[in-house]
Amino acid sequence: MSPSRFLRLLLSALLAVPLLLGGVRLGQAHETPERVAISMFVRAEGQRLRLLVRVPLAAMRDVDFPTLAAGTIDPSQSQSLLDEAAVVWLRPSITVFEDGRELSPGTVRAVSLAAPGDRRFESYESALAALNASSAAVRDGSGASTQAAGDMPTGLRFESAHLDVLLEYVITNPDARFAVEPALAHLGIRTTSIVRVVLPGGAERAFQYTGDPGRIELDPRWYQAARTFVSLGFTHILDGIDHLLFVFCLVIPVRRWRPLVAIVSAFTVAHSLTLATAAIGFTPQALWFAPLVETLIAASIVFMAVENVLRPAEALERRWPIAFAFGLVHGFGFSFALQESLQFSGAHLAMSLAAFNVGVELGQLVVLAVV
Repeated sequence: MSPSRFLRLLLSALLAVPLLLGGVRLGQAHETPERVAISMFVRAEGQRLRLLVRVPLAAMRDVDFPTLAAGTIDPSQSQSLLDEAAVVWLRPSITVFEDGRELSPGTVRAVSLAAPGDRRFESYESALAALNASSAAVRDGSGASTQAAGDMPTGLRFESAHLDVLLEYVITNPDARFAVEPALAHLGIRTTSIVRVVLPGGAERAFQYTGDPGRIELDPRWYQAARTFVSLGFTHILDGIDHLLFVFCLVIPVRRWRPLVAIVSAFTVAHSLTLATAAIGFTPQALWFAPLVETLIAASIVFMAVENVLRPAEALERRWPIAFAFGLVHGFGFSFALQESLQFSGAHLAMSLAAFNVGVELGQLVVLAVV
C-alpha cells in the first residue's frame, strides 16, 4: 500500500470514530442572516444606565444551540450558550459615553429567549420586567456566571427565536449627556436598528438607522448637533457627483465675480428653502416623488451643459433665475440624504438644518476654488 493511500485511510478512520461512538456532535455552521432587525432601549437611572437589546438568535452564528428531537431549542442546555452569545456578540460591540467619557464595558445582567411575535419589547417597562423575571444568569463585571439558570420558553426554533439581553453600565450622574456607539452591523448582511431613549423627564426619543451609525448623542447640545451636521453637509456635497456636476456646469462659463456670487447665492437660497420645507414634512410622501426629483436633477445637469454650448457668454452671466429654479429641485435631493440623519439633531432641528447648509456651502466653495 502506498504511503498516500495509507494516510487517506487513516484520516477517514479518525473522522469516523466520533460518529461511531456517538460522543461528539458536529456543530452546524450558521450562515450570516440577510436581514437583521435590532431593538434597543436606553435609560439612565440612579448610578446605572440600562441598555436592553433584542436581536434575532440566528445572528449568533458561531453558537451551536442543542436541539430536541422536534428540532426546537433545548432550553435546559442552552442557558450558558445564551450567556456566551451576549458576552461575545453584543457586549463588546456597544460603547457608552458619559459626558464624552467612555464607560467600562457593560455587565450582562439577564438574558432570555423570546418567541416570534413577542410584544414585550414594545415598551421599556415591559421589556425590563420580562428580563428581570426571566431565570437568567447574573454576572459579575468579567462575565462569569454566578447563578444557575432555570426554565426558559420551550418550542422555539433557532431561526425564528429572539435573544433579549439586559446590559448595565455604572454611571456617576443620571442627568449627564450620554452617547451610544453601537457597532452591530456584523450581525447580518443588512441590519436595521431602532434605539429608543427614555429621557430623565420620561419622554422618549427614537432613532432608526441601518448599519453602524457611529456615535449617537442621545440628547445632544447645540454645538454637538452643529458640528455633526456641518460635517455631514460638507461630506455629502463632495460625495454627490450629481450636485458637483451641476455646480460645475453652472459656474464654469462665468468669468466675473459679481454674476458668480449672484448665481451661487440664488442656488443656495433655493435649495435651503426646499430642504427646510422637506425637513418639516411639507413634501409629497408618494413613491413617485423621489424618482421624479432624481430625474429632474439629471435633467438639470444636461440642460446646463447644453446651455453652456449654445448660449452666448453674456447671457450665461444672467442665469441666476435658472440657478434658483434648479436649486429648488436639488434641495429636495439634499433632503433625501438628510431624512435619516435629522433624527440625531435632538431638540436642535433648526440649528441642524442651518449647520447642514453651512457644510454644503463650504463644500461648494471648495469645488468653486478648484474650478
